[in-house]
Amino acid sequence: MKNNKIAGAPHQERKASYYYATLNDSTQYPSLEGDTEADVVIIGAGFTGIASAVELAERGYKVVVVESNRVGWGASGRNGGQVTGSLSGDSAMRKQMRKTLGDDVDDFIWFMRWRGHDIIRQRIEKYKIDCDLRFGHLHTAMKAVHLKELEESYAEATLRGMGEEVSLLNADQVKSVLATDLYCGAIRNNRNMHLHPLNLCMGEARAASSLGARIYEHTYVQDIQGGDKPLVITDRGRIQARHVLLAGDVYHRLAQQQLGGMIFPAMGGIVTTEPLGDLAQQINPEFLAVYDCRFVLDYYRMTADGRLLFGGGCNYSGRDSRDIEAELRPAIETTFPQLKGVKIEHQWSCAMGIVVNRIPQLGQLSPNVWYCQGYSGHGVASSHIMGEIMADAIAGQLEKFDVFERCNHIKVPMGDWLGNPMLAAGMWYYRLREALR
Repeated sequence: MKNNKIAGAPHQERKASYYYATLNDSTQYPSLEGDTEADVVIIGAGFTGIASAVELAERGYKVVVVESNRVGWGASGRNGGQVTGSLSGDSAMRKQMRKTLGDDVDDFIWFMRWRGHDIIRQRIEKYKIDCDLRFGHLHTAMKAVHLKELEESYAEATLRGMGEEVSLLNADQVKSVLATDLYCGAIRNNRNMHLHPLNLCMGEARAASSLGARIYEHTYVQDIQGGDKPLVITDRGRIQARHVLLAGDVYHRLAQQQLGGMIFPAMGGIVTTEPLGDLAQQINPEFLAVYDCRFVLDYYRMTADGRLLFGGGCNYSGRDSRDIEAELRPAIETTFPQLKGVKIEHQWSCAMGIVVNRIPQLGQLSPNVWYCQGYSGHGVASSHIMGEIMADAIAGQLEKFDVFERCNHIKVPMGDWLGNPMLAAGMWYYRLREALR
């Protein structure tokens, strides 16, 4: 395996956000000091890395997780907190995976839609993780063409036995649970969930640690040397391992000869209002999570303390927005005119790893060095599914891993320099197509 050696980088503390302000567990894990060994070294302590660590530690593996910043520092601790059965790239998955799975491809994709829910729910219960878990979600239609799409999704869900968990709502029924005139219909899904993602990630890190996994923060990986026993070289020491899992998503720059030009950063902005008091019950009495049918969508939910958490749009330049509140306030006030002039108390952004065909990228850089990345804005559930698949693969059970590994991905020449403008142009096209539907 050819590697790109990377010089040390400054370590960062958590970014200001509502999640950081309401963090239950402020545990700080030590930095690596000197050399050590492990069965598996995981690079990256977001959901993919931590979920994989729990899976492997439960199976008896000696696991080390190294993180250049803090557990849940990236998108895992700064996302919208929705756990839904949506998959980015399901059409591309169906087309490519049919070569491997044949007529079983639809069943496989349906399993992928919901497996993350089971893992997260069971893990929260098993390890007693306090992360504001709530059930109930609306996928909303803003025009007739959206409603037709929802009717097709509802028909599939009922055909597959979810009739007691989903219902198709008309405009008046939507208004009974959301105080807005914006939508002409929705699917209500009571299997879907929402939660505090940073508290979930920290709770899972605590679970992994209780099982013997060693977590090192502020430890920057400079190089991975392949071989029968790969060597991970950090700015604070070296780790010899039987396996290495690269789980840094869009935040790392390792192995760029193999992985460069495959995944690109898109910046998503989120705000939370001040606590709304009685108004929270008026606009969303059941505290449902919501997102709409547009390709570039708005998403929102009520937090446990009665704030509106609202995200939307996407910046494909790879750079942070200068004023997220100014960008999102018009959408908030269009959705809920009752909130005109409401105080915004928190605003932040996170980099999502976008894959051109939207299929998560799983593979090997060498026989003992694995990678897993690219959820294209659907990472809370998907990362937990992939954590299970990667643990299976490291343990020698390759069936699901092989399905993903055999998918073809577009590798854009010149990396971010060309990839991000391409994504921006693609989003412009989809916005135009949405407007004309």
